[in-house]
Amino acid sequence: MTVRPEFEFVRTAACRDARVDNCPEVARNVPGVVALRDSDRPETIVTMTAAQWVDLTAAVKAGEYDLSA
Repeated sequence: MTVRPEFEFVRTAACRDARVDNCPEVARNVPGVVALRDSDRPETIVTMTAAQWVDLTAAVKAGEYDLSA
């Protein structure tokens, strides 16, 4: 059985508003790991390396994942 580390998730400032009830949360407190989850589904956690996080955020900023199109 794999033991999951205890992640400390945080929300962006915009998501701390009580009127916003569904936000992405990120944890970086475990060395070498970035963890993501949706506040509506906190039991589902996606993990990646710091290098993968850099690649993902660069792709998002570049519009590679623009779902509004």
